[in-house]
Amino acid sequence: MSDYDYDLFVIGAGSGGTRASRVAAAHGARVAVAEEYRVGGTCVIRGCVPKKLLVYGAHFAEDLRDARHFGWDVPPDCAFSWPRLRDNVLKEVDRINQAYTTTLESNGAEIIHQRATVSGPNEVTLADGTTKTAKTILIAVGAHPAVPECPGHEHGITSNEAFHLDAVPQRVLIAGAGYIANEFAGIFHQLGAHVILMNRSKEILRGYDLQIRDRLLQISMMKGLEFRFDATFQGIEKLDDGCLKVSMANHEPAVVDMVMFATGRKPNTHGLGLDTAGVELDDMGAVKVDADNRSTCPSIYAIGDVTNRIQLTPIAIREGQAFADNLFGGKSTMVDYDCVPSAVFSHPPIAGVGMTEAEARQKLGSVKIYSSDFRPMKNVLAGRDERALYKMVCDGETDRVVGIHMIGPDVPEIIQSAAVAVKAGLTKAQFDATVALHPTMAEELVLLK
Repeated sequence: MSDYDYDLFVIGAGSGGTRASRVAAAHGARVAVAEEYRVGGTCVIRGCVPKKLLVYGAHFAEDLRDARHFGWDVPPDCAFSWPRLRDNVLKEVDRINQAYTTTLESNGAEIIHQRATVSGPNEVTLADGTTKTAKTILIAVGAHPAVPECPGHEHGITSNEAFHLDAVPQRVLIAGAGYIANEFAGIFHQLGAHVILMNRSKEILRGYDLQIRDRLLQISMMKGLEFRFDATFQGIEKLDDGCLKVSMANHEPAVVDMVMFATGRKPNTHGLGLDTAGVELDDMGAVKVDADNRSTCPSIYAIGDVTNRIQLTPIAIREGQAFADNLFGGKSTMVDYDCVPSAVFSHPPIAGVGMTEAEARQKLGSVKIYSSDFRPMKNVLAGRDERALYKMVCDGETDRVVGIHMIGPDVPEIIQSAAVAVKAGLTKAQFDATVALHPTMAEELVLLK
């Protein structure tokens, strides 16, 4: 008989925690998972899934305009209902939330709908004051949107609240220039809002290839989005008419209907009691872990965004799977963080995998660049000048493809297959030897010059 209540106690039922709990239970472990909000975590409840559905909904604005060039009689006053889109998205979130819950329970994991904090190397304390013990504790609490400290910051919202708005504001200021900022900028703009993006630096989407993000900036500005760089908050004032006056350094004040903070995410470790078990955090508040996701306390592990390695849902899922398989399934699986594809569901979207040109030049020295700058067929008939750009980065000595970066329609769908090729170490010659599938967007990958 075990001296513990559970073999595994998981704090957080997001993508990583759910996968770890389900797999560990399937291996025969006695598992409990505590979740203070809703099963599914950021991705399912207030992240990737509802956001992608809003992206789909917003894109119809452009599609309906294009449809006239394809023979469809679309009335100029075609009505849009934000409440209908919002409510349908939230219904889908409810469905997936229930599916996650059912999957956990059917695999034998116990779900505790309370906040849990660490109170010892093998003990957690629930919100109702009861304690539970476990041989192993897994921290999978994710991260939350960061809000800058400035006077009046309480008047702003984050992406968490954006899914529950009563209406689409006419004027929106989004603080930040990362993927969340650019995605919501595209959503609100397509739905009729005037959007201002303000950022404290001179660039957007740091970490993505320079040419690709510059192309997105050009297209966004051409569509009417307003950018304010080198801008930092000085204060947000709520006016008598309910509007918000945003004061910022280096720019004139902006009067808007809504301010949204998209200035990064911070690990949810505050108040979690990790210090009681000797779990060390880094300067950002993330749990320090080794290659096996073990913290500085031998009985406590951490996965996903709370470790601040790569904040992507598929990474959290991989880490949860590997953790459970290794600890309870007798396997020895390591998560490979090399060649992880990523995308920004902006308008138009961008996607990339592997090294950017700048990274390759720094690491490899000799680099060859192949690209295609073209106007997609659909855009031509629709009468839009928007151009796509595909870029391949190759090792100048071996011809191996070390990075692919793209902007244009459907590129997130294309990059997944391209990532397999990059990870497999294929060469430019092997791409060239593959017959193109015509007419498609993806064929440009084997025709790059």
